[in-house]
Amino acid sequence: MKYRRLGKAGIKVSEIGLGSWLTYGGSVENSNAEAIVDRAYELGINFFDTANAYYNGAAEEVVGKALSKYPRHSYVLATKVFFPMGEGPNDNGLSRKHIMEQCDASLKRLGVDYIDMYQCHRYDPETPLEETLRALDDLVSQGKILYAGVSEWSAVQLNDAVRLSQKYNLDQIASNQPLYNMFHRDIEKEIIPLSEQEGIGQVVFSPLAQGALTGKYKPGAPLPEGSRATDPKSNMWMEYVLREEQLQKVEKLKVIAERNEISVAQLALAWILRLDNISSCIVGASRPDQVNENVKASGVELSVEDLQEIEDILA
Repeated sequence: MKYRRLGKAGIKVSEIGLGSWLTYGGSVENSNAEAIVDRAYELGINFFDTANAYYNGAAEEVVGKALSKYPRHSYVLATKVFFPMGEGPNDNGLSRKHIMEQCDASLKRLGVDYIDMYQCHRYDPETPLEETLRALDDLVSQGKILYAGVSEWSAVQLNDAVRLSQKYNLDQIASNQPLYNMFHRDIEKEIIPLSEQEGIGQVVFSPLAQGALTGKYKPGAPLPEGSRATDPKSNMWMEYVLREEQLQKVEKLKVIAERNEISVAQLALAWILRLDNISSCIVGASRPDQVNENVKASGVELSVEDLQEIEDILA
């Protein structure tokens, strides 16, 4: 496993991270989830990502329990805040009240004294940005979080956060967690250039397009039994990536993967890691053997010719 700095911050995260969206605390049994975390740790993954909103806190409890057997300094633990955690008017968003209360709740569920990366799960237009940034800065000062990050913020929102942090001498946003894969490339236009300029590292989610870039789904063929696409608990938002035109592209990508003696999934991850601004690819897993395969993408370097051929296929 290779490791990269989180933007300009000193902390280093594994090129492949393990996430818990749509899996732990829900569609994956707790015992199996723990086995997956164990396998990831054994293979050198040190970056584990979750969120308070994943199954209403259950994912945090599963991840925290699975990691509790390991020395706290040996892994980087990330969680998030924004989405509703109750029915009250202050049970969502990025107000100081919600951030402070949910940080304490996440610490309790995770069973740790501090969170390495605390991320704003979305932008909150109803809360002044300065209020949000000051709350995060206070959490850093209190030692409850080490770094603050965001997820799915626009370039304008990120830039505003950077400027406000500089103006008021607040702890700067260290990371951004966007959707990024071969089928979703929006961040290349504005987010990455800005992040490179300001030292913000990307920890991308859904790098395999919810499994579409593994090659398991075939054009014109029935969905594999037991796959995520057949599970109503976790197949939301898969319609686009399972379109016939997308699956045809995956078939063409297989040729490049075979030429490099790697899987399509490893090719897709290595392609993302071609960019220096990417700190980590957050993969999901429902079985330990999936982690075995994904970590092999770390360190794979694709040739200029391979990258151009991929561009031609994705165009």
